[in-house]
Amino acid sequence: MLNRITLTGRMTHDPELRKTQTDISVVSFSIANQRNYKNAKGERDTDFFNVIAWRATAEFVAQYFSKGSMITVDGRLESRKYTDKNGNDRVAIEIKADNVYFGDSKNDGQRSTAPANVGGDFIPDFSVGGTVEEEYDDLPF
Repeated sequence: MLNRITLTGRMTHDPELRKTQTDISVVSFSIANQRNYKNAKGERDTDFFNVIAWRATAEFVAQYFSKGSMITVDGRLESRKYTDKNGNDRVAIEIKADNVYFGDSKNDGQRSTAPANVGGDFIPDFSVGGTVEEEYDDLPF
């Protein structure tokens, strides 16, 4: 079965680095991912995704990313069941990050020329620039 997801977005808050009882690093954060099309009101909707990263990837995220940073996350979707404080059964859908990459620099708005590959050998090519509308403006039809 295939379960892969790759998203690019801005971090909505500073990453929260913690250690397990066995001293394994884990970080949690969320990213905002704006859709490429506009809704009926002429606005772009935004989706928010919770992300969990472990070990070296967690430490990398905590060290180099902060609220507002553009980040690309490559991982898998996972669901977990839990009971909330009111006794209701809930399901959480999260992205477990296998690899993270710099999206761009928050300070100058430019992409990093070399993505950081932490946790694996997969290095995607995210060389698409601009919006979908800008890319198709020069088509002859």
